[in-house]
Amino acid sequence: MSTISSPGLASGIDIKSIVSQLVALERAPLQPLQSQATVFQSRLSIYGSIKSMVSGLGDAAAKLSTASGWNGVKATSSNSAAVGVSAAAGASATSLSLEVQQLAKAQSAVSPQPAYARDSALGAGTLTIQVGTGDPVEVVIADGDDSLAAIARQINEAKTGVSATVLRDASGERLLMRSTATGEANTFTVGVTGGNAGGLERLAFGPGVTGGMAQTQAAQNALATINNVNVTSASNTLDDTVPGLTLTLTQETTAPVEIGVSADQEGMKKNVQAFVDAYNALNNMLTTATKYNAETKTAGSLQGDSTAVGLQNALRGMMRSVTASSPFSRLIDVGIEAKQGGNLEIKADKLSAALGNLDGMKALFTSDSSDPTAKGFGLKIKAFADGLVNAGGTLSTKTESLQSAIKRNTQEQEKVVDRAARAETRFLAQYNAMDAAVGRLSGLNAFVAQQITLWNKNSG
Repeated sequence: MSTISSPGLASGIDIKSIVSQLVALERAPLQPLQSQATVFQSRLSIYGSIKSMVSGLGDAAAKLSTASGWNGVKATSSNSAAVGVSAAAGASATSLSLEVQQLAKAQSAVSPQPAYARDSALGAGTLTIQVGTGDPVEVVIADGDDSLAAIARQINEAKTGVSATVLRDASGERLLMRSTATGEANTFTVGVTGGNAGGLERLAFGPGVTGGMAQTQAAQNALATINNVNVTSASNTLDDTVPGLTLTLTQETTAPVEIGVSADQEGMKKNVQAFVDAYNALNNMLTTATKYNAETKTAGSLQGDSTAVGLQNALRGMMRSVTASSPFSRLIDVGIEAKQGGNLEIKADKLSAALGNLDGMKALFTSDSSDPTAKGFGLKIKAFADGLVNAGGTLSTKTESLQSAIKRNTQEQEKVVDRAARAETRFLAQYNAMDAAVGRLSGLNAFVAQQITLWNKNSG
């Protein structure tokens, strides 16, 4: 906007005040546009929150819409320090008695006494390491890279199935080797060619080897009984012995360990509670946004908004609807009841009783049908939520509409500001021209008056 600088010196008129008032009239449409923009921004923000909450409700419903959402199980061990247990979804309910007679162990060996002098060179050569019936792996040792620490590093880098570690004490260095896998099938041998006398050759290991490494731990399988049936495993993790269960053996036992697997009702209740919480958060948001507060005499940002009102009515109606499932066909049948105000409430005793009929509970949320109104509640609400937030959905369309309205409003504000600026320039030009004309007339008037005065003096 141009700065008003003319004070109307010639005419004595306060041009600055006049032009300011005229420009204010030109800018008058700006205030309602700014107020309208504030309303649009508030609605856009609220619809953004509603859209996010609808997505959250859809996600919560999705967890209840598939059979896997109701297949959660929990596994318990009477002695978790000795036997750990986990169960995969869908594992059958069962109980087992398990005893551990022996843990699986990896074979290990150590280089012989006397120990090597620290950082001594063992000489160039080749170690041939074989684990079980696997292919032998050659580890080539070069001059200058033949200290015990360098050899251990090269064994580990070669991924031989054996790990190597250097043990140092006051007597010097010794090499520890250990199978990376437990079980009798994972014994290892080490063949040696080359090296210095009394150097590399002392790392040989296997049946019939003399002067080489000594075994410190024999490889062994885990031995256990499950319901008095003998079980053998190369590993201490039994992940396929009982379908759906993973048993981890960590200690030998002196008494049976009781393993139990049952439906995870607590996990299912948490999923139901998450669904109810997501719905209530959305319902509360819609209620607050659309109501009129009689005490403060203020209306919610979406009062009278047909989209918001329609959405709330549709959600409330859906929660009271009926599906084609049996024996439960309504949410209220399983303890999910609508309170005054539209929020849902869980009746804990009724929900627990309904979970006693897990197939019926599952059907209430997962039953499928070509008739959308007959679908299970999980499927029905997930589809409804997706339809609202996906491209072209009601909420996406409403958000785009508000964004377009804000853009148009901004353009209208810019037009008003531009029009006022141009009007100010025009008014200033007009009033300055008038002030200049008045100045010229005032000067002419003064000249004429002076001439008359002189003429009168001369005439006298």
